[in-house]
Amino acid sequence: MKNRTHKMKKSFCARLFALLILLSPLAVCLAQEQAIIKTTHVAGSVYMLEGRGGNIGVSVGEDGILIVDNQFDNMAPQIEAALADLGKGELKFVLNTHWHGDHTGGNAHFGQKATVLAHENVRERLKNKSGTPKSALPVITFKESSSVHFNGEEIRLLHLGAGHTDGDVIIWFTDSNVIHMGDQFFNGRFPYIDLASGGRVLGYQRNVTKILNALPEGAKIIPGHGPLGDKQDLQSFSTMLMETINPVRQAISQGKTLDQIKAAGVDEKYKAWAVGFINTPRWLQIVYNSLTSER
Repeated sequence: MKNRTHKMKKSFCARLFALLILLSPLAVCLAQEQAIIKTTHVAGSVYMLEGRGGNIGVSVGEDGILIVDNQFDNMAPQIEAALADLGKGELKFVLNTHWHGDHTGGNAHFGQKATVLAHENVRERLKNKSGTPKSALPVITFKESSSVHFNGEEIRLLHLGAGHTDGDVIIWFTDSNVIHMGDQFFNGRFPYIDLASGGRVLGYQRNVTKILNALPEGAKIIPGHGPLGDKQDLQSFSTMLMETINPVRQAISQGKTLDQIKAAGVDEKYKAWAVGFINTPRWLQIVYNSLTSER
């Protein structure tokens, strides 16, 4: 009897597992349909779109539409619907802050309609990624800086050096006084720094300091992830970087191991900054790995 019961349970579990496998594509589709784009007017002609993936910057005006980043490929219909609500102009330009898929996943779709611009390293990394279609590749690239004159203002693209990756750019809407920092700014949370893509913790920290020192009065900041920010938010982020990186640097100089550094953790006030997959141990590991490789 026990064997029979065990076999029945095993059979039930097998059927349930098979059913879940069959339903998983449906679950993914439903999740995509339920993904909602939130639109926020930032300043001037600039808006911010939040959905799944990195925050999108949008310029809307008489010249048409320009977007900064485009989340994942399956978000294209929702993004297009949100853009249609903002204006009837055509999409003319797509600017990439860096190469990660949660910011460039829509390149293949939007690149068929608009000109894609990015740092030269973004094109190289996307080109070397298996399965990247031609329409996803930036057609205009640059090394240090570039500008797009669009909707009555100069939109500047600035590469400050390796930080989050080796191809990040900061995008400044000069008249609207809005800066899109991409993943050089995670508002209210620990950042992800992609060491395998040329990212560097100290470079990241330097880039944030450069922007903070040059930030125009009253500027609004679109982060790669997190809510719309301002100078105070960026200052808090910069302070967090200093107060979590410096203790790790000191611990390394004292010969402490990664496990000891993780056990020490961070100051109590920064524990709430552990959001998503970048928890405190992972952030400390990123810092440790970067600092030890840069010595």
